[in-house]
This record gives sequence, C-alpha cells and structure tokens, in this order.
Amino acid sequence: MALVYQPVMQLSGILVSLLGWVLSCLTTYLPQWKNLNLELNELEIWTMGLWQACVVQEEGGMQCKDFDSFLALPPELRISRILMFFSNGSGLLGLLLSGFGLDCLKIGERQQEQKKRLLLFGGMLFWISGITAIVPVSWVAHSTVQEFWDENIPDIVPRWDFGEALFVGWLAGFCLLLGGSLLNCTICSTEVRPSSVHYAVAEQQDQCQCLETETRP
Repeated sequence: MALVYQPVMQLSGILVSLLGWVLSCLTTYLPQWKNLNLELNELEIWTMGLWQACVVQEEGGMQCKDFDSFLALPPELRISRILMFFSNGSGLLGLLLSGFGLDCLKIGERQQEQKKRLLLFGGMLFWISGITAIVPVSWVAHSTVQEFWDENIPDIVPRWDFGEALFVGWLAGFCLLLGGSLLNCTICSTEVRPSSVHYAVAEQQDQCQCLETETRP
C-alpha cells in the first residue's frame, strides 16, 4: 500500500511546494506589505512594499514610486528583501532537485539512492525556503503592531496596518514547509520499490541461466 501512495505523496509535495514558491515570488513584488488609511482623505489608501510605495485613489487608480535607496528603507524592509530573495532562490533549487528525484521520472531508475538524496535535499531546501519566507513577513507584522500601539505617537498620526502581502507570505511559507515534509516522508519508507524488484528479478534470472549453461555437459 505504501508503494501505491508514495508517488502520489511525491507529486503532492512537488505541487504544494510549487504553489508555495509562486506565492513567495508574488509576495516579494507585491506593494501591499503595509496599508495606511488617511482619515482626512478616505478616498486614498497608501501602501508600502519592499520595492515601492503606492497610493490607491478611488478615481485615479494606483500610482507607485520606487524607493530611491536601499539604505533609506526601514531595517525590517531591508532584511525582508534579502530574505525573500533567498527564499525564492532556495525554493527554485528545491524544485529542480526534487523534480529529478521523483519515482515517476524514468531518468535514473537504477540509481534509487541518488534519487532519494535528491528528494531529501529538495525537501530540506523547501523547509529553508518556507522559513525564510515566514520570518520577514512575521517581522514586518511585529513591527507594524508595535508602531500601531506605540503610546509615544500622537493619536492624530495615521497608523500603518497589515497589508495583503503578509497573508500571502504566510500562506507561501506554510505551503513550502508542507511540501518539503511530504517529500521527506516518502524517503522514510523502507520498502523496496517496484523498479528495484524488477531489476533484482532480472539479475537473478541471468545468474540462473549462467549456472545452467555451466552445469550442462
């Protein structure tokens, strides 16, 4: 039964990890990491991302301006930009490695140990990618909460709130962690795969034929 579900778990892990990687890339470039509603002008909503700040107007659409300098960003946004790049890169590398380690892939059928290692490295890279996606969005969310409840800031000053990109980033990290866990669970199976049984039987048949030819007068 484990042999039947193992390819299904591998494909599920790859697909869930692929979804998480796409969401992670989307989170990196979304400008809605922070939202700011102005009470004086409720028709405008200010948003801030890792690359640009935007203002959304009810009649004029969205207008964005890129940040002039990387060093001018707040510390949490600077570190978040680096971590999200690392998350996207490790997720892409995990997809490549784990893709070549799938049992349904005919390439390298005789090299089951190498395919296991590829799945293991791919799953670990998905874990790293998921963690490095969750950390920056959680850090930005924490700093936003601290600023929102800061008593030193006057009440008349507008406060930043959570943006949609934070929730997308949390979902991306969860999908990457889940996908990596599914891939690593398939490696724990100690049963022999059908391909290994096929080659073992073929080798035994060849040996028997050789023995028969040697014993004949």
